Amino acid sequence: MSDRRFRILVLGDSRSFHIERYLAQLKALGCHPLLASLEHGSTHHFHLRRWGPIPALHYSLTIGEIRGLIERFRPHIVNPHFASGYGAVAAISVRRDRVPIALHLWGSDILIVPRKSPLHRHKTRLALRAAAHVFADSHYLLQKAATLTPLRNGSVFPWGIERHLLRYHRENYTLGRPLRILVPRIHEPVYNNMFIVRALADLVRNNHIRLTFPRFGSLTARFRQESAALVGDRLHFYDLLPREDFIRFMARHDVCLSAARSDSSPVSIIEAMALGLIPIAADIPGVREWLTDQSGFRYPEDNAPALRHIVESLTAGTDDYRSMRARNCERVKANAIFEENVSRQLDIMKQLAHHWRQP
Repeated sequence: MSDRRFRILVLGDSRSFHIERYLAQLKALGCHPLLASLEHGSTHHFHLRRWGPIPALHYSLTIGEIRGLIERFRPHIVNPHFASGYGAVAAISVRRDRVPIALHLWGSDILIVPRKSPLHRHKTRLALRAAAHVFADSHYLLQKAATLTPLRNGSVFPWGIERHLLRYHRENYTLGRPLRILVPRIHEPVYNNMFIVRALADLVRNNHIRLTFPRFGSLTARFRQESAALVGDRLHFYDLLPREDFIRFMARHDVCLSAARSDSSPVSIIEAMALGLIPIAADIPGVREWLTDQSGFRYPEDNAPALRHIVESLTAGTDDYRSMRARNCERVKANAIFEENVSRQLDIMKQLAHHWRQP
């Protein structure tokens, strides 16, 4: 293996499609990334051992293994994803005079985890303080991180969409009858999917809208049981799909809808804007950088009449929002092309590694 290749030790969840496509892009840019993960995902990785039956200790017990990896792999930079888990263990494992840490924030690690307990808050702060640079996908997230502890350096790069997938952008802006609404957030408490069914149940029963949800997430069985009591078998579901197949599937819809209670810069909203769908989301701080009155619709969180009013206006109106959807796509092209943002992050990491090794 040539020493000229830039070596990145990535610490993250090997089950995540964000990690999978991030690693693929680093390789495409000529890097040599190595992923180390506690999780048993399909992305190729060095599997960190889980020691003992107590999950809370698994991260801290990987310190010796990570130090061994650093000695053998000799990374130019260590790149943990998710502050309170891999970020905290990287802060303890890495000797800062030898290799810098570039930390990727994921949203819940800053917006939710620090509120769980003083220990969680301490681990998050530890990760942030150790990072030579912090990457966030929104200004909101970076600002929230800075309220926990001062940051040395930080920058904002949305995850975005791959440029070649823009070919699925819908230039036929007519709205379907029934209105085809995709809810791409998995069935977990934070994504609040059951609220959507309760708010729009009669529109589903009357065939004014066609609601489609994923068929995965820890609450899937409960969601299907509760939704069936309201709308019978009228909901539609999709299975986990390869990346391009999902984008092609998403592009067949008219609306992308999220009821998430917490978010940073939601990838699904950016993807929807790139594809020409109309985005609708609960009005929480994390969506406002992308979702404004000029780019889509927001409704007060958990306000069923407000959500219903927006959807009814789309089903009954004649406006196809052509100019708004075209503007949305142009904004994504300018700020949220995945390959370009990873390339810019790589430039920052190379600069860090170069200056770190200077006498």
